[in-house]
Amino acid sequence: MITRLLLALALLPGLTAPAAAQDAAPSPAPEIVKAIAAVASSDATVQEAAAVALGKTGDRKLLPLLEALREGSVYVRSLPGGKKETVIVGDKVNEGDKTLVPIFTAYGREPLQSSDGKPLHADLSKLAEVATGRSLRLVLRPLIDAFSGTTQLADPDWTVRQAAAVKMGNGGDAGALPALTEALAKEKDRWVRYAIEEAVALIHLKSGSPAERVNAATRLGALGSGDALDRLREIADAADTPPALKQAAAEAVKRVERWTLLTQAIQVMFQGVSLSSILLLMALGLAIIFGLMGVINMAHGELMALGAYATYVTQGWFQGHAPGFFGYYFLVALPLSFLVAGAAGFALERGVIRFLYGRPLETLLLTWGISLMIQQGLRLWFGAANVDVIAPTWLSGGVPVMVGIQLPYNRLFIIGLATVAVAGMYLLLFKTDAGLRVRAVTQNRGMAACLGVRSRRVDALTFALGAGLAGIAGCALTQIGNVGPELGQNYIVDSFMVVVTGGVGKLLGTILAALGIGGLNKIIEPGLGAVFGKVAILVVVILFIQRRPSGLFAAKGRYADS
Repeated sequence: MITRLLLALALLPGLTAPAAAQDAAPSPAPEIVKAIAAVASSDATVQEAAAVALGKTGDRKLLPLLEALREGSVYVRSLPGGKKETVIVGDKVNEGDKTLVPIFTAYGREPLQSSDGKPLHADLSKLAEVATGRSLRLVLRPLIDAFSGTTQLADPDWTVRQAAAVKMGNGGDAGALPALTEALAKEKDRWVRYAIEEAVALIHLKSGSPAERVNAATRLGALGSGDALDRLREIADAADTPPALKQAAAEAVKRVERWTLLTQAIQVMFQGVSLSSILLLMALGLAIIFGLMGVINMAHGELMALGAYATYVTQGWFQGHAPGFFGYYFLVALPLSFLVAGAAGFALERGVIRFLYGRPLETLLLTWGISLMIQQGLRLWFGAANVDVIAPTWLSGGVPVMVGIQLPYNRLFIIGLATVAVAGMYLLLFKTDAGLRVRAVTQNRGMAACLGVRSRRVDALTFALGAGLAGIAGCALTQIGNVGPELGQNYIVDSFMVVVTGGVGKLLGTILAALGIGGLNKIIEPGLGAVFGKVAILVVVILFIQRRPSGLFAAKGRYADS
């Protein structure tokens, strides 16, 4: 019995050995082992040939070795029995007069371990460095790019896969075709598939056979590839281009140019709508104050700047006190901007505006002076230079809707915010008791007061509401523009034009005028420039007002009656 037990214990290591061998990483093929040894050769020609051979295997476990070769961290260590082993070394560690380095396997960069299972460190002076000259580094670069691209094509993030395909296509390396073809067969995402198809066509256009080049030119035209446009033009204009390829390239250029023109038009329209949304947020508050109360508020732009700076301060607080919740700072900044600007508007109305109702020119001068004071105050507190407001991660990036068109999340958010603000104002003014009081005071202050409406309180709250909307506009603007003390000056003129053109006190007119002026800005500016574009729009507005003095819709309310 004891003999049998001792025999079983003696056989146990042998029984467990195969299992351990199954768990161990597979060994490289003999030709890879031979090539790994060859890259450590002192002969540069042998080194380059070995590097190319390793690159052609497509084995991702060889990527660390190729990168280490380029970085100069490949060494050779001596083994018992006179054998040599190529290894990769890690960061240096000084121990007394020795410099130790952790060493890793050349295949897969696995850490080598000592007999006690700890990471193996070697004396750097006892290792032989593998010299890598400039010619070898030039050979390594495309090989590493191909390896990196192949790895990134399998990344879970679709943007990484898309970027890898674009990079491989621009590289034009025919060696990337197998990886791209394999990835295309597995890819489900529409935009990554487009990028891979474009990359394959670009590579074929550069280095394919004559028939493949013609097909690639036709395919790039069908894809509307903007990246291929310059290359297609060169081929179409070259005198030595074969006729079939020349014709295919010329037709592809026409198709791409038509598609580019269409996408540019859509982008301009979208940018015009997003700018209109900012103007609408501004003009909503201004329309309430100017249209319903008869106050020409030249400080409206500075109230907008207060909202923008409130967003900046909120961002700084989250960075300093709650960095883990930084992505939510903008959700806090939105109502805070409304409250800050609204409180400033309330104080302004209670402090000085209430003494000047019925005297619009005097309110103009007064609010202009206040706007200068607010500007100087912001300049003294925050400095004259613009401050940076970082977009939260959920507002970064965009959604692709067509080839060549990606709608940014921040602009989509602003459009949605303006839509919600307009809907809220409509419900407030026309579906609530508070809105009924505002309209009653607007249409007939004396009669409203006789019926028990506290007109002075309505005035103050209405002014604060208009100022708060300017604050929200400032908060939204931080996502697409600079924040500085003179921020409001860039929008106050356009906002007044929106109010005047739409018709004083008319919600629908304000919306239509904001869309029209914002869209005209984006259409005219590319051709005439920013300054002449503003002048052209001002001329258009003046001519329009000459024909329709009351704007799109006739003015009603206290100011119109006066």
